[in-house]
Amino acid sequence: QVNLVQSGGGSVQPGGSLTLSCAASGISTGSLAMAWYRQAPGGQRELVATITTGDSTTYRNSVKGRFTISRDNDKNTVYLQMNSLKAEDTAVYYCNVFGRSFWGQGTQVSVSS
Repeated sequence: QVNLVQSGGGSVQPGGSLTLSCAASGISTGSLAMAWYRQAPGGQRELVATITTGDSTTYRNSVKGRFTISRDNDKNTVYLQMNSLKAEDTAVYYCNVFGRSFWGQGTQVSVSS
């Protein structure tokens, strides 16, 4: 059974930082491409970042230079470091096995002054 358990998130002022974690069981995150998505209120779920098995990364344009996706294979965990947060980053964030229907439970990130 595959489980993705997220932690982190919360409320922060614009310009602040947060780190999301996604701890996996039942799979090896090091042998799969992983991703982070987000869904803002009333919006569609959108892809934020991906990391391949070779640790190549991609980002949506609006987060490039501010967000970093990474993984720790020993901990079987994927991370999303978010810096210089903006109000428009407010959303529920989900980790995902890229291309598969395995999702974390979602974590709220709220950015406001």
